[in-house]
Amino acid sequence: MTDDESIRLNPAWQSVRVVALAAGVVFLLLAMALGLMQEDKSYFFHTFLTSFVYFLSISLGALFFVPIHFLARAGWNVVVRRVAELMMQNLIPMSILFLVILLPVIFGSSSLFDWNNPELLVKGGKDYDQLIAHKEPYLNWGFFAIRAVIYFGAWIWIARYFFTNSLKQDGTGDKQITLNLQKNSSLAVIVFALTVTFASFDWLMSLDPHWFSTIFGVYFFAGCAVSFFAAITVILFLLQNDGKLVGIVTKEHYHDIGKYTFGFTLFWGYIAFSQYLLIWYANIPEETEWYLRRQEHGWAYVAIFLLLGQFFIPFFGVMSRHVRRNKYALTGWAIFILVMHYVDLYYIIMPQVGNAEGAPTFGLTDICCLLGIGGIYISSLIWFATDKPLVPIKDPRLNESLALQNH
Repeated sequence: MTDDESIRLNPAWQSVRVVALAAGVVFLLLAMALGLMQEDKSYFFHTFLTSFVYFLSISLGALFFVPIHFLARAGWNVVVRRVAELMMQNLIPMSILFLVILLPVIFGSSSLFDWNNPELLVKGGKDYDQLIAHKEPYLNWGFFAIRAVIYFGAWIWIARYFFTNSLKQDGTGDKQITLNLQKNSSLAVIVFALTVTFASFDWLMSLDPHWFSTIFGVYFFAGCAVSFFAAITVILFLLQNDGKLVGIVTKEHYHDIGKYTFGFTLFWGYIAFSQYLLIWYANIPEETEWYLRRQEHGWAYVAIFLLLGQFFIPFFGVMSRHVRRNKYALTGWAIFILVMHYVDLYYIIMPQVGNAEGAPTFGLTDICCLLGIGGIYISSLIWFATDKPLVPIKDPRLNESLALQNH
């Protein structure tokens, strides 16, 4: 534990950071160029939003993980908490990338959000939409931008507050810092719950301004949580393959992360089924239209694939205690879950593209957006981790975490 080399990144990771950043920028520019060449210019914005929310949701899961464990006075998670703290710092570069979505909205584009089309609000006009006009006090570019600033401001404040105090404790060992973080964690969790819910309404649900689901925020949160636990499993695996955290993060910690992965996979399935069941049972046209669009032109196959891949297959795959205690098996399942999380967001966002018949058309633009934002995400994660210990070395509950045993 006192071996400094085992809890810090090697200089070689800086080369990975530079390559990832360069590749990310190149792939994003390529995606933009491909988007301009497409007949439907809105396609790029939709696939950008899909990849953006994909990586954002992983960091939001980290933003949930850190305060909730302080709130619960948990000790098992200390040796993996610093990695989660680093992951939530990526909300800073994600706030900058969000400008690709926000600026077109401010300048009047309705490529992503139909509610930003002023012709739909002209009473008596041929395109007048009464329902969208009714929602105009909430769904307008000015309030949309203000809410986005509030969301990112709150998230970044929470991320920086917990991270800077954790780093400060690395130097001082002051136990009062832990007590203060525990005290303020309840406020952080409340702010997290409110902002994540309304952000999912704004950026995902309002893609179809006629549709509404009061459970959608919980559905999005479930995706954030399960993708985070999958992502941190992969990151810990990669670090240990490089000789980091060996003997510090043990199969006992993988086992606990696996329990969370299994639990939130079940929770995601429960919420997804609840949302579908309630809308099916109520049979209100404004609600059923959203699912109807996703049952036509090939999207029903994506829905079936999602049901199997996001719930049934990983549910049985991660159920076994032996799998959860084997980091190779658990990492394999984590990669599978991360792939399915992208499919989940693709299923939510891409049917709203107004292309010919709205059929699934996953292609080069989608891949370039995913690799572009992914490259920037990985690069900034390494940048935040540079010169910092990968474990909170003077946390008062570190020894408890190191001695973790599952019975």
